[in-house]
Parts: sequence; structure tokens; C-alpha cells
Amino acid sequence: MRRGAICVILVDLLAACGDRGDRSPFADSRSPPGLAERFYPPEGWAWGFVKVGDAPAQRYGVAAPAGVTRADILILTDYGEIAETWFETARDLNRRGYAVWILEGTGQGGSGRLVLPRDLGYARDFQADVAAARAMTSTVIRPRTPAPLVILGQGAGAVVAVLEVTGGGPAAADLILSSPRLGASPSAPASAPWIARLLGLDRLRVLGTKPWRPGAKDDFALGVTHDRWRGAVTLAWQRANPDLRMGGPSLRWQEAFLDAQRAARRGLAATQVPTLVIEGDHGPGCLELPRCSAIRLAGGDAALEIERDAVRNAWLAAIDAFMRARLEGGGPNVALQAAPSPVASAAPVRR
Repeated sequence: MRRGAICVILVDLLAACGDRGDRSPFADSRSPPGLAERFYPPEGWAWGFVKVGDAPAQRYGVAAPAGVTRADILILTDYGEIAETWFETARDLNRRGYAVWILEGTGQGGSGRLVLPRDLGYARDFQADVAAARAMTSTVIRPRTPAPLVILGQGAGAVVAVLEVTGGGPAAADLILSSPRLGASPSAPASAPWIARLLGLDRLRVLGTKPWRPGAKDDFALGVTHDRWRGAVTLAWQRANPDLRMGGPSLRWQEAFLDAQRAARRGLAATQVPTLVIEGDHGPGCLELPRCSAIRLAGGDAALEIERDAVRNAWLAAIDAFMRARLEGGGPNVALQAAPSPVASAAPVRR
């Protein structure tokens, strides 16, 4: 092992064993200087926390449309994303008549932390995330007909969305899976022995990942999106709000995610709710989902909500078509038929 890699491991281990920072949840973030208005919170945006059992409180936000609410959309974010990443999308969905709820995962964004340092992605399992999503749907949102509820899971959030629905979620909750991380994964690492966990070694970051730094690459530089301005939004909010900063995940988070991913895959065939899968250039499609439509947006990467206009507008149109189909009592294939035709032929963007 190179000396530099050894130094990174030692620094991470010392930070994990220390008691620096604050593990409490955080709300009311400060807007970064120079940020375009479209990336500000939607009109009437409000923060809240949901706490289940002894798990840390998870932060959520909500904004309602100006007129009648046609439906509720609960967004479950990907690893490293914050609710602020989704402000522009929340505005766009509000304009279409949907109330938008955004729930951050355990130890993510403004949610409470299990361990320190604060920027370390750490979770013992995903049960708290699933329980919090269920509490949001059954206790906080409490959907009522004729305004249905749709859960939109992005990336790792799609895994939580599937587990929430297959594990006894409300019958009214349909699914939209955006760039879902449900495909084949490398073999799961062996569970850390109890002595390693006792010493905090499971808090080491996944090899190749780093703590958050002010000079870190933004999502555009990382190749997550092809849009330079949207790709800079998450990092801008994190620079202005230290409590929102996220670095690489821990070995324990990775282990927990792979366990959750396998559980979600096992439950796909039993997922009887209408489901829309939207992906960029790559993805597994519907897999074993029985009531599913899949749309592939050429030129899109892993974060479609912050993609360039041509891709993102098609992504929003597909979501709206699926929502309208559900409101009108149609099947999931209506969303696929209503997707804009130029999507499949959109030319990939050169990096």
C-alpha cells in the first residue's frame, strides 16, 4: 500500500474515533452567494424532521403548489445528495400541481448522524430509512384520494422506495425509480468482525473515496451530469452550510447498502404497484418488476434531476405523464407512450 493511502486511512480513523462536530439534525440552510433564483427554495418551503425509534432524526422539506394539489410526490434522495439539490425540481413539480416532499437518508444532508465526523456516510442498516419513509407516507403526508401518493426514489433512494412499498407501505403509493441503483453490484464484502467494529474500523471510508473538501469536484466535474450550472449546485450549498457536507461512505454504509440492494432485488417480483423506471444511457430497466414501464433518456447520466435541459425536460415530462395516467386511472404503460419522441434519439453529449 502506498504511503499516501496509509495516511488517508489514519486520518479517517482518527477523525472517526474523535468527538468533533455535531451529530444533531440541521435545517434552515443559508443560500449560497451568487446562486441563480431557480435554485432557491420553492415558495412556501418548510422544513421538518421525522424520527422513528432510536434512529437519528431525518430531515425532510415540503412545498405545496399555489392551487389545488393534484397529488403528492415523496422524493427519496441518492447518497451524497441534499434536499437543496432538488429545489429547482420541486419548483417545476409545484408548477405542475404536485405537492413535493423530500426526505434525506439517515446520516445524509441535514439529517442527524450516528457517528462523527459529520461528513462520513454511515449506517448500520437501511431499516431506519425504510421506517422513516413509511412514517412519512402514513403519518406525515397521509395521502387521500383523489390526490394519490407517488414515491420517487433516486439512485440509492430507489432501493429504499422498493423496500418501503414491498414491506407494507400504503397501497396508494406508486413508484418512480430514477437512475435506480438496483442493477448487479460487485460481490458484497464480508461482514466486519465484531472486533473491527468495536475499534471503529468499519467507519473507514470506502477505498478511493475522501472526506469532503472545499476544493472537491462538483457533480459536473465528476461526470454525474452534463449541465455545468446544475452540477455546481450541491457543492455550492455545502460550501455555504458546513452541516450539509458529505464525503465518501464508510465501509459499514457500503455493507448496509449492498444488503438492502439484495433485499430490494428479491422483492421486485412481488411489487404490484405501477412503476416507472427512468434512466440515462445505462441501466437495468424494469428487471423483475411486473407492472413497469422503462424509459431510457439518451445523453443522460446518473442524476437526471440536474441534467441538461434536453434530458431533464424529457425526464420531467415522463414523470408528469405517469402522474396524469395514475390520476386518470390508466396503467403504467401510459407514461411510456406519452414520453416525448425525441428522447430516444437525443445525441449523447461529449464530455
